[in-house]
Amino acid sequence: MAIVIDIDVMLARRKMSVQEFADAIGITPANVAVLKNGRAKAVRFTTLDAICRVLECQPGDILRYAPGERS
Repeated sequence: MAIVIDIDVMLARRKMSVQEFADAIGITPANVAVLKNGRAKAVRFTTLDAICRVLECQPGDILRYAPGERS
């Protein structure tokens, strides 16, 4: 997919583990891995809201369009 989710970059900047992040936004670490690895087909707005709240960022900080990247 040409939409890339850069959660790993933001987690590193915030020095936050996947487990801490998953607990804070209310999803499983396995689902965080799905997002990080680009295997997610959709993201709920409530999840995106929680991600942005916890990471103190804007959606554009974690979502980007990369037309050459396909999975």
